Amino acid sequence: MRSKVLPAILLGCVFITGCRSSGTEEVLTLAPSQETTSAVSSITPPAAVGQPLPAHRVPNEQVAHAQPANELPPNSTQSPAPHELAWAGNVPHPQALQAQPLQVGMPLPSARPVAMMMPQEPTLSPSVKRSRIYNQRFRDAKPINFGKVTPRHHPVHGVDVSRWQGNIDWATLRTQGANFAFIKATDGGDHLDPMFRTNWRGAKEAGIKRGAYHFFYWCRTAGEQAEWFIRNVPKDPDALPPVIDVEYNHLSDCKRRLSAEKIREKMQVFMDMLERHYGKRPIIYTAPDFYADNLRGAFPNHPFWLRAVAQHPSQVYPGRRWLFWQYSGSGLSQGVNGKIDLNVFYGSEADWHRWSSGRG
Repeated sequence: MRSKVLPAILLGCVFITGCRSSGTEEVLTLAPSQETTSAVSSITPPAAVGQPLPAHRVPNEQVAHAQPANELPPNSTQSPAPHELAWAGNVPHPQALQAQPLQVGMPLPSARPVAMMMPQEPTLSPSVKRSRIYNQRFRDAKPINFGKVTPRHHPVHGVDVSRWQGNIDWATLRTQGANFAFIKATDGGDHLDPMFRTNWRGAKEAGIKRGAYHFFYWCRTAGEQAEWFIRNVPKDPDALPPVIDVEYNHLSDCKRRLSAEKIREKMQVFMDMLERHYGKRPIIYTAPDFYADNLRGAFPNHPFWLRAVAQHPSQVYPGRRWLFWQYSGSGLSQGVNGKIDLNVFYGSEADWHRWSSGRG
């Protein structure tokens, strides 16, 4: 009796094992998904919304407010003095990430404080390489008296340039006080500034910290414009954060006037795509009229670069924190023919070294 039962049990086990093996094989031989995305093949696939990005961020409340005109920036050792300074003042598939709709002013996790913003009391590691800060020697074709606190009270000056400055002697421009440069890269979804690559390379070779900016076009999708910028601007860990330039352009053939809500929505899509790709939160550049109509109180977790060529930012943008101030569009300097835009960074030299090194 036992000799007859044992083979039956063994045969049953073999049968059961064979079923399980057959099931496993079926799972492993399933065909891979044929789904594709619309992103440019050379672009790193974006992370899911809310996925943590590289650190190098500090709390937003530490970013400078549009300081009152009677106050000096932190750590300043220079006393206010009367000073008149002038306002030298084929495209990829459209709208990537359609499957990931974003909300206007989408909040970001508290674990992701504002990228690349300035601390109040920076402490620099000995390993941080300090580049020399040159005192500004710029002149202004149209001097402006900004009151008790002028651009000269900020120790770190810089410029922004485009094709209109022609061939630039970057080494000379640096010695005149261009410690940083924002360089025009793209606008819309199909235009590349013809001098971008030359300026991008020249600024780097001169030892100038540089970042690229995009002029936003309201008649094209935000995703299309972000893909175009990413295709043309290298991912350089030493570069400053990318900039979105949002303003009215009365000479443009795009006559659309979007609602403030729609404008902020498009900006959010563009900035989120750039932040995912470059790992740095974009800077928002804007002008007084556009700001008043569309950005007042918006994007509190983004650094701002403000145009204020006739008055101090505290008067033009009351209550708004800012990281860069464009104080002139009529600057004059050795190293460049014609006029050039002049800017300052809010904070001390130590603030600048920490922020620009990505450790702020």
